[in-house]
Amino acid sequence: MTSRPTADATPRLDRSAPPEAQRVKVWDPLVRVFHWTLALGCITNLTVLRDAEAPHRYVGYAVATALVVRLLWGVIGTPHARFADFVTTPRRLLGYLKALLRGREPRYIGHNPAGAVMMLALMGLGATCAATGWMMGLDAFWGDRRVEAIHEVAANLILVMAVVHVLAALVESWRHRENLVGAMITGLKRAPSGDDVDHAALTHRG
Repeated sequence: MTSRPTADATPRLDRSAPPEAQRVKVWDPLVRVFHWTLALGCITNLTVLRDAEAPHRYVGYAVATALVVRLLWGVIGTPHARFADFVTTPRRLLGYLKALLRGREPRYIGHNPAGAVMMLALMGLGATCAATGWMMGLDAFWGDRRVEAIHEVAANLILVMAVVHVLAALVESWRHRENLVGAMITGLKRAPSGDDVDHAALTHRG
């Protein structure tokens, strides 16, 4: 009696999907505006507006407002915008990273686990910068070096993580034959197929 071969449960990376395949709306306008507001706000405040006190402060207020709106939208927004769609567990993240190292990670229609952790980390660091920047303008914390140090460290971490985020997006775009930067402009991604993961669709049907 011959034994049946064991099926490999790890999804196989599919690079065969044609670029002209049907596309679906994934990122709504608010998600896209938030993404670019956070990105451009942090870049300008860390570079050209770093020492421009008033403009730096106003950009910080804009970023803080965008973060508050995004937090609310993560609860009541469109399916792929909700935290329930992409907030992951350590076990799921570890499984994804292991598959990534083997070159067999599945394609996610929304945020993949690594991207979700990166997004939450950047939001947390952005909130830290906004809060400490506001505190530095109060009499109670004027000249407080601890608050200034936290603000500076959080800002530098944003810069480092933003570079990692961009590089990861470019690599994933190549591996899955999909322009992820373009998707955050148009909101459109290739329709799910095969082993693609789409938590929002499953939740919506449920």
